[in-house]
Amino acid sequence: ELCAADAASGRVRVLVPEQWLASWTENRPTCHWLSDGRRFIWASERTGWKNFYLYDRAGTLLATLTAHPFEVVDVVRVDEQAGLLYYTARSGDHPAKLQLHRVSLDGRGDVRLTDPAFHHTVDMAPDGRHFIDVAQTHDIPPVTCLRDANGRWIAELARSDTTRFYQLGLRPVERFSFKAGDGVTELDGLLHFPSDFNPRRRYPLLIDVYAGPGTVAVRETFTLPDPLTELGFLVARLDARSASGRGKRFLDAIYQKLGQVEVDDQAAGVRALGKRRYVDRSRVGIFGTSYGGTVSALCLLRYPELFQAACASSAVTDFRNYDTIYTERYMGLPQEAPAAYEAASVLRYVTNLQGRLLIWFGTGDNNVHPANALQLIQALQKVGKSFEVQVGPDQGHTSIPRDRMIEFFLESLMDFRPGRLERMGKRAPASGPLKPVRAPRQQE
Repeated sequence: ELCAADAASGRVRVLVPEQWLASWTENRPTCHWLSDGRRFIWASERTGWKNFYLYDRAGTLLATLTAHPFEVVDVVRVDEQAGLLYYTARSGDHPAKLQLHRVSLDGRGDVRLTDPAFHHTVDMAPDGRHFIDVAQTHDIPPVTCLRDANGRWIAELARSDTTRFYQLGLRPVERFSFKAGDGVTELDGLLHFPSDFNPRRRYPLLIDVYAGPGTVAVRETFTLPDPLTELGFLVARLDARSASGRGKRFLDAIYQKLGQVEVDDQAAGVRALGKRRYVDRSRVGIFGTSYGGTVSALCLLRYPELFQAACASSAVTDFRNYDTIYTERYMGLPQEAPAAYEAASVLRYVTNLQGRLLIWFGTGDNNVHPANALQLIQALQKVGKSFEVQVGPDQGHTSIPRDRMIEFFLESLMDFRPGRLERMGKRAPASGPLKPVRAPRQQE
């Protein structure tokens, strides 16, 4: 509920109530007050898609500004004198491609102002007569143009120089589609190739994962190939049914299913890639930090036939250990959904360990408490499993040092021995000081 309170009397009244009984409601929706102080623009997912609504201070709905079957994203500019709202929305030819729209404050005359074939980052002039448009995709580098308020091209301001990219023989990343773990939902991934890629060879595959609720792996911003590919790996990032930008009903698939559907979807993506002749299905690794560490460990333990190695950094191993504002939003109360919490626990699957597991945690982690890693270590020891542990003394919510992770996957998936990389025509990883990488907090 959005409420108004009288500071003198303490009386409170509800302006806008929101409910979505199937799961949860957005905890910090957009609320943009107009300069008159009497009206505000409110973002709601009440239709299953995030749209904008205009309310007054009494809580009266004045206008449904947008009614799209796709997500709106941000308020860019409100021209109150002209009665216009400029906003971004996921109306491109892919949900990851943001577009600039304009609509009247009475909800009429909505128009898209940008090319749906590209992702757009826009910056409007203070007077609202022009905007700078940076257009790009995952495999087309940015071009910056000046456009008028109707989206008409005026001038090119900058264009990316890809000369060196092609001189180095780098390959654009590939966006591909696959069926989710339910066999129905269409998902996307990005595949990174080495510069000397040969489709007649077979390559080990690394999955770089996060997959937490409301996050995405596939972005339509120009993406350089992952440097890990130059060591002879293919690297993939896979969306899951936890991805944002596809509507509330899409995201509801993860409600009380954390540690299940997004893990199933990573496995589905690996199965899809495994059908390609150059992907070695017997050499698949996965790595991630925080929520990505959780998914990495669960993939190795729940799908031992698909994953041979995992590096899990700062992982939540049991959501009963994690903070309530995050966990209970997606899982409900532990007392009311014990089966959901049990199914999400990494500890439940320790007897399945067949591949190689590397656990990293920092002793000073104040986000995912070190008890998560220690409980997993204890559970694995109780069933007699072998695994590796790296500890970051006084480190916080961090990722394992990159060099150590590289060494782990070279040993696990490429039978690395001194001199092997040189014989392959590659440079061995640097052996300088190892520094942990700060990890992002799980989103609230």
